[in-house]
Amino acid sequence: MSDLPDEQSRDPDLPELSANAFLKQDDAPDEAFYAAPRFVAHIDAPAIAAVTELYRECIPQNAKVLDLMSSWISHLPSDAAYAEVIGHGMNAMELKANPRLTRFFVQNLNMDPLLPLDTQTLDAALICVSIQYLQKPVAVLREIRRALRPGAPVLITFSNRCFPTKAVTVWQAMEDAAHCNLITLYLERAGFATAEARTLCQGGRGADPLWAVIGRT
Repeated sequence: MSDLPDEQSRDPDLPELSANAFLKQDDAPDEAFYAAPRFVAHIDAPAIAAVTELYRECIPQNAKVLDLMSSWISHLPSDAAYAEVIGHGMNAMELKANPRLTRFFVQNLNMDPLLPLDTQTLDAALICVSIQYLQKPVAVLREIRRALRPGAPVLITFSNRCFPTKAVTVWQAMEDAAHCNLITLYLERAGFATAEARTLCQGGRGADPLWAVIGRT
């Protein structure tokens, strides 16, 4: 664990949050944590199906899509055709194994939030069960907004699962329902015009809950 932060570590985009809001229990380089591929599903089958239906509803056919913080699966509808699906992640082996990706890039967004993508070229962006790991969430979402065409959505889904040592402090300090408000704040500070929160799966009795926040430029 890092030493206690000073005020210089406070995120200027989120000055109302504490200076340690985006610290992690494991402050070792993310590259080390993600060095070994994890060919597992991070949410259960009903939650995956709910993500897929959200994508079916919100992503147009023949869209150019960014799957940010992706892995070996993207949960996109198998019968949908897209012009391009650009993957991003921290493990090249996982991304190479993802059959939906047209191309991909590996980048530590906590070190460099600038995306190697042209302005207003994307029809949708996806962040599936990963928003809790971003230490510069507004900076990353601002880059996503830059790359999206006007009116295009960013679809952020999350459950109550995470790698606890890599999830940021502010995320872990909140109850599940409050995470929608936190993501909405991120989107507002990043300049998105609207943010809509949805409950996709209630969870319970061993099933994963799932929420979504949809931001539009």
